[in-house]
Amino acid sequence: MAKSSVNLVALQMVSTPEPSENLTWVEQQLQELSLDVPTLVVLPECFVCFGGGDKRLLDVAEEPGEGDIQSNLAKLARQYGVYLVAGTVPLLAAQADKFTASCLMYGPDGKQLAHYRKIHLFDVQVEDNTRSYLESRYTQAGNKVVVVDTPFGRVGLAVCYDVRFPGLFQAMGEVDIITLPAAFTKVTGKAHWQSLLSARAIEKQCYIVAPNQGGVHANGRETYGHSAILSPWGETLALIEEGPGMIMATTEPGELARIRQSMPVAQHNQFRSQLIEAG
Repeated sequence: MAKSSVNLVALQMVSTPEPSENLTWVEQQLQELSLDVPTLVVLPECFVCFGGGDKRLLDVAEEPGEGDIQSNLAKLARQYGVYLVAGTVPLLAAQADKFTASCLMYGPDGKQLAHYRKIHLFDVQVEDNTRSYLESRYTQAGNKVVVVDTPFGRVGLAVCYDVRFPGLFQAMGEVDIITLPAAFTKVTGKAHWQSLLSARAIEKQCYIVAPNQGGVHANGRETYGHSAILSPWGETLALIEEGPGMIMATTEPGELARIRQSMPVAQHNQFRSQLIEAG
């Protein structure tokens, strides 16, 4: 079956520690959309709560499938008729003092289509005003690769630090779109964000939708912004540098097919690994 075009939308945010404020802002942006073709909206990592530290995320974490945050996301997808990838939502893990950084995808009917748990956790030292990041202190890592079949193609889900690990994207197999919500630091973003996005788009020959946090948050943490949508040729189709806002681009299935036909990278690849869990 031929793939349809889809509007790709990335929302860049400067999220606060208050979920209600962030959800209200997201809805205001959805109200601005004109939906003439299917639309895929992607929110950044920690979109619903950021700038209060990881302990604050634990405080607002919900049981999977329950709670106001998840019900609001389902309602927004249904009300505005969009496919919605909710960057990350903190969901309670089996271990009492931890949550999962869960990327949830909803369909236009409000039903949850996928649940990806961030695999690679950001435990690093950075030369910024935060200095030390230890995401694993409160976050339980996932261990499953998630790809979703849609009318506009196969969508692979990944989050932020995942972008540095090409094996994850290799394990997705053929995908047409990769969503990559992030909260890249200002320092690491300036050094590597654009290069990593371009590399993933080029090697997978797919569209990349990469919304980032983009500003100074309540606890002083600085995020890089530069949310972007990239083509299967690695070109930047849309970009917003700093502050909250929205960018959009439309896929061209014919162009995607042409690129893959003229340079059949997937067929030539001698190092194949697939560990896919649909949805």
